[in-house]
Amino acid sequence: MLGKFNVGILGTGKMAGIMAETLNKMKGVKPYAVASREKVKADVFAGKYGCKKAYGSYEELAADKKVDLIYIATPHSEHFANAQMCIENGKPVLCEKAFTANTAQAEELFKQAEEKGVFITEAIWTRYMPMLTTIREVIGSGVIGEPRTLTANLGYVINDKQRLYDPALAGGALLDVGVYPLNFALMIFGDSIDKIISNCTYTESGVDEQNSITLQYTDGKVAHLNSSMVSLSDRMGVVYGTKGYIVVENINNFESVAVYDPSYKRVGFYKCPKKISGYEYEVMASIKAIQNHQLECEEMPHSETIRVMKIMDGLRKEWGITYPFEKTE
Repeated sequence: MLGKFNVGILGTGKMAGIMAETLNKMKGVKPYAVASREKVKADVFAGKYGCKKAYGSYEELAADKKVDLIYIATPHSEHFANAQMCIENGKPVLCEKAFTANTAQAEELFKQAEEKGVFITEAIWTRYMPMLTTIREVIGSGVIGEPRTLTANLGYVINDKQRLYDPALAGGALLDVGVYPLNFALMIFGDSIDKIISNCTYTESGVDEQNSITLQYTDGKVAHLNSSMVSLSDRMGVVYGTKGYIVVENINNFESVAVYDPSYKRVGFYKCPKKISGYEYEVMASIKAIQNHQLECEEMPHSETIRVMKIMDGLRKEWGITYPFEKTE
């Protein structure tokens, strides 16, 4: 199907490792190369995951003519410069969420990619999962009546990650965790938002630690979203309708969907299909788009990435959170 598609991994952190493991289990795809600013880290990563090439600079990876797609797994603050370099080298890009630190950066990347005819997409994996289709089909079947309210919670105790506290690295709960509840609401309720109400608590470094967001839609629907980097949540997404409701287990990596009737009796249950890690779907979608000479993925079009970035920009403005590098952009 794919021949042998060579993926280059930019970064050597946890997500980069999961991607490498996933690629090794996919057919026709392999983790061909890895790059780190520290050569020793790239060497260790390459040895662990079987990458043929290990580079001590991102530039070397982008210049490798055998790389067919570059997966960017660096801190949010670095996404813009990393992706821009890949585009300049004509390399297709699959960039981790949050796509960039702000809307201006995202718009500039899409503009440059279009001018050079280079594919680029955001690696917000839930957008690409087949379970999303199941969720939409269940709601669309009318089994819960008209959906009116949605809740989505995502929180992890990840306060040991120093990058999340660093404004210079675009830290905070919103871009790292809150992006998932936001995407969940947009995937299920759409984008006709009339008003956004929110609040957050802050870390000593001035980024958001926990946040609560309410989206009020023009048709009366309401979505209540919560995210945190200091508390563990149930990760549940619930869509309430006029005749029942559904419970989505783990909005960060869909596991199952349970359907309940007006008597609170479970009347349906859908289990997530067997998968490698979930990362494979965004990779397959990217490869398909590249082979079809498309510059974006239909699962996560550029317009949706911009929509999410604009919402997060607005929230940060309301909260008074500005990253140091934004003051010079």
